[in-house]
Amino acid sequence: MSNLTGRDLLSIADLNQEEINTVLNLAADLKGSKEKFNYNKTLGLLFYKASTRTRVSFSVAMYQLGGNVIDLNPSRTQVGRGEPLEDTARVLDRYLDILAIRTFAQEDIQTFADYSNIPIINALTDLEHPCQILADLQTIQESFGTLEGITMTYLGDGNNVAHSLLLGGVLMGMNVRIATPEGYLPNLDIVKQAQSLATRPEQVTITNDAKAASENAQVLYTDVWASMGQEEETAQRIPIFQSYQINQELVNLADDSAIILHCLPAYREKEITTEVMEGKQSRIWDQAENRMHAQKALMACLLGLTDT
Repeated sequence: MSNLTGRDLLSIADLNQEEINTVLNLAADLKGSKEKFNYNKTLGLLFYKASTRTRVSFSVAMYQLGGNVIDLNPSRTQVGRGEPLEDTARVLDRYLDILAIRTFAQEDIQTFADYSNIPIINALTDLEHPCQILADLQTIQESFGTLEGITMTYLGDGNNVAHSLLLGGVLMGMNVRIATPEGYLPNLDIVKQAQSLATRPEQVTITNDAKAASENAQVLYTDVWASMGQEEETAQRIPIFQSYQINQELVNLADDSAIILHCLPAYREKEITTEVMEGKQSRIWDQAENRMHAQKALMACLLGLTDT
C-alpha cells in the first residue's frame, strides 16, 4: 500500500484501477471487521459547504481508526477572514496528519495540495466528488460482484457527481451513460478525459434521452437537480428536468437486476420518487453507509496505516 502513502486525492482520476481496487478491497475488509485501531492520527475537516454524510462519515471513520478530528469551520478560523490559503495550508500542514476539504473551487484544494506535505482529500468541490464515487463503486461491486462491464446510467444535472462517476466508472471498466437536458451537460474537459481513459467506445455515452440511457442499465443513479449554490434555480429547473426523474417507468426499462443509487440528500417526487427510493432495488442506504467504509480505507491508505 506504499504507493498510496502520502498521496493527495483531488480527483478520482488521481487513482488508477489497481489503486481504486486497493481502496475498495480494504473497505470491504474493514466493513466486515471488528478490529480496533489506535493510530492516533489527526484529521482536519475544512468545510465551506454544508454537509451531513461527508462530515459524519469522515469523523466516524477517523475515530474508528483510533484518531482525532478537528472541525476547522471557516467562520471560526482566520481563513474565513481572508487569510491566504497558502498561509493556512502551510500552518495546518504542521498540525495535522491529513486534511479533507469541502469547498467550491477545485483550484482551492489544489492550492492546499501545493503548499502542504500532508495528504489532501477532496471532500467535494463544484468540479468533482471523488469520495462519493469510491462509496458508489463499493456499493455496485457488492451488488454485482464486479465492476467490469457494468452499465451505469446517471440522470440529471451534469454536475460534480456526474464528473467523478464518468472518470471513476471508466477507470474501472464500466460503461457510463450520462443523460442530461440540453444546457446542463457535464464539463467537456471531463468528458474528453473520460474518453481518453476508455478502452471501448461504449464506455462513455452523453445523451439527452433519459429513456434510451436507461434501457438495460444495471445501475440507475441520480442527484439533486440544483446543487449547493444553485438553490435560486430550483423552481425553474423542475420542468426542465422532469423527464429525468427516476420513477418506475424508467426502472422498468433498466435491467431486471438493476439497482438504484442516489448520493443524497434526496428531494422525493422531484429527481426520484418515494416508490423507487424505498423499493427493493434501492441500495441508497447501503451507499450512504459505504461512505464511512470507503473513506476509512482511503485514509488508511494515504496515511500508510495498514497493509491489510
